[in-house]
Amino acid sequence: QVQLVESGGGLVQAGGSLRLSCAASGRTFNRYAMGWFRQAPGKEREFVAHISWSGSTYYADSVKGRFTISRDNAKNTVYLQMNSLKPVDTAVYYCAGRVGTLYSGSFYYTRSYDDWGQGTQVTVSS
Repeated sequence: QVQLVESGGGLVQAGGSLRLSCAASGRTFNRYAMGWFRQAPGKEREFVAHISWSGSTYYADSVKGRFTISRDNAKNTVYLQMNSLKPVDTAVYYCAGRVGTLYSGSFYYTRSYDDWGQGTQVTVSS
């Protein structure tokens, strides 16, 4: 199990950029599959991006081409670079992880992850 702490959220104008960070404790981070999810008021938590322990990446269609997920195993940190932000991107963003590999698109589902951060607020103004 790892503890996850997100940072980097804030208020930004439409078209702007933010980089979220998720710092993980524990020695086995390099074997963890990691994901970013978001939850807007009144809506369910939804998948944003996933990175496997080997570095393969996957994105929700709504953020493809605008967001980039990456990881630095030496720093036990996963990042979400968000460019060309839109008001619809406004949400609390959560990072999540689980040891091993998530197969067959299971990384889209919140139930596939064991560990969650507390979330960081991203607000995009029009």
